[in-house]
Amino acid sequence: WLPKAHVEAPIAGSMVLAAVLLKLGGYGIIRMTPTNISTALIYPTIAMATWGIIMTGLTCLRKTDLKALIAYSSVGHMGLVASATLIQTPWSTSGAVILMVAHGLTSSMLFCLANMLYERTSTRMLITMRGMQKAMPLMTSYWLIASLTNLALPPTINLIGEIQIMTTLFNWSPLTIMMTATGAAITAIYSLQMFMTSQQGHLTKDSKEVYPAQTRELLIMILHALPILLLTLDSELIN
Repeated sequence: WLPKAHVEAPIAGSMVLAAVLLKLGGYGIIRMTPTNISTALIYPTIAMATWGIIMTGLTCLRKTDLKALIAYSSVGHMGLVASATLIQTPWSTSGAVILMVAHGLTSSMLFCLANMLYERTSTRMLITMRGMQKAMPLMTSYWLIASLTNLALPPTINLIGEIQIMTTLFNWSPLTIMMTATGAAITAIYSLQMFMTSQQGHLTKDSKEVYPAQTRELLIMILHALPILLLTLDSELIN
C-alpha cells in the first residue's frame, strides 16, 4: 500500500510520509524490538527485508511513472533499515539511524523535484520529461545531487549508513552480502537511469515552454541539499 499512498498523495503528503512518518516507524521498531527477540522471528523477517530490497529495485527498473519509481526506491531503502534494527547491535542501530536521516532528506528532495516537473509537464511519465537540462539547467544540479545521494555515492551520508548496515548484516550472516550488494548495484542503475532519462536528450514539443525554477522552489532545494552536505562533512551532527 505504501507506493500507492505515495503516488496518490499530494506532494506535501508524499514528502511528510517519506521524511517523517517512515522514520517514526523505524524508531518504533528500534524502541519496541527487545534485545532477546526469538531467532525464529528474526531470520524470516530479515530474509524478507533483504529480498524486498532486490524486488523493489527490479520494480524501479521497469517503472515509467517517476513518482512511483521514487516511492519504490524509498521502500527498498527502508528494507535495509528494518533488517538492521532487528539485529539490535550498537553498530546496526547507529547505521539505521544514519540511513533514516539521510533517506528522509534524499527521498523528500526527489519527491519535490518530481512534483516540479509534474507542475510543468502535467505528466509523471519519464519518457515525456526528457531534456529538462536544457529547460531548467539549475534544477539539473539538484537532480544530480539527489540522484547521487540516493545511490549512496562516496562520501555522502547515505553511504556511511549503508556501509554500517551491510557490515553488520555480513557479520550476522555472510549470506546477506549477496542480497545487499545486489540491491546496491540495482539502486545505482535505476538512480542513474532516472537522472539520464529525465535530464538528458532532446526536449519534447510539450516541454519547450517549460518555465524556469522559481525562488520558493530553489529555497526548498537548498533546505534539502544543505543538511545533506553538512551531514556528509560531519556525520556526528546526527548525534
